[in-house]
Amino acid sequence: MIEVKEMQKTFYMGTIEVHALRGGSFVVEEGEFVAIMGPSGSGKSTLMHLMGCLDYPTAGEYWIEGREISSISDDRLAEIRNQKIGFVFQQFNLLSRTTILQNVEVPLIYRGVGLRRRRQMAREALERVGLGHRLTHQPNEISGGQKQRVAIARALVNNPAIILADEPTGNLDSVTGGEIMDIFENLNKQGHTIILVTHEEEIAREARRIIELRDGEVLRDEVVA
Repeated sequence: MIEVKEMQKTFYMGTIEVHALRGGSFVVEEGEFVAIMGPSGSGKSTLMHLMGCLDYPTAGEYWIEGREISSISDDRLAEIRNQKIGFVFQQFNLLSRTTILQNVEVPLIYRGVGLRRRRQMAREALERVGLGHRLTHQPNEISGGQKQRVAIARALVNNPAIILADEPTGNLDSVTGGEIMDIFENLNKQGHTIILVTHEEEIAREARRIIELRDGEVLRDEVVA
């Protein structure tokens, strides 16, 4: 499903070059549950941005479902991002003055889905994460764990090929974080490909495979027993 070939990313700060990624390569098969981990500055957030089609690599190649996307147009990149990838962020990124249902509808609006159909799809996504009874609540009326469930539902609503989660338990206590990881595990069992970015070894070991980065390079790539 995903192939990263010697992908590099260099940022330029005046005359200073910052090599965030230095040429790692790996393949993620359909239906895998992969954790990308490493300390701050290891390159994991940069890698997630590239895998999420939010940026272009400086060198190397990135393939999704047999298509090389490193040099396609911005418009086509946005289209792939909307149709193929669902994002879950540490900060939830919910719209504060709209209902939970309306938050989950947002990706469908960008796709041009009609009101009745997108309401149905958003409702079904919220039911999958256990929030079918909270459709009319606003984000300030629910807990942090429930906000993350809304974010997961929003990522699911387009039925993406890939779910990318960036530190999805970072703002949650250990019990609530465990509940969120249970949701990801269940989604993976249902066939979703999940790539989770974390700095915590304990969270990474909830996945089926760990890719560890250090100083922009792949330090290890192992299957978790």
